[in-house]
Amino acid sequence: MSNVRDDESNGLSPEQRLEPRNIRLIDPSIATIDDMDTLRACVAYENTHQNRIQILRRLKRRAEEIRAEQA
Repeated sequence: MSNVRDDESNGLSPEQRLEPRNIRLIDPSIATIDDMDTLRACVAYENTHQNRIQILRRLKRRAEEIRAEQA
């Protein structure tokens, strides 16, 4: 992973990723998560604020992808 990508992953808060003005930006926001700490923060935020099953499923898939990339 490049540093630019890492900076992007850590540069957005969970609120910015999961509550954008345009809901079409949620999927790309999740796709740019590159580390488990950011992903966990987004899951915690979603569980606390909206608890949307579809978003939690997308976050779970992204977690599986990150684990596969690290294997």
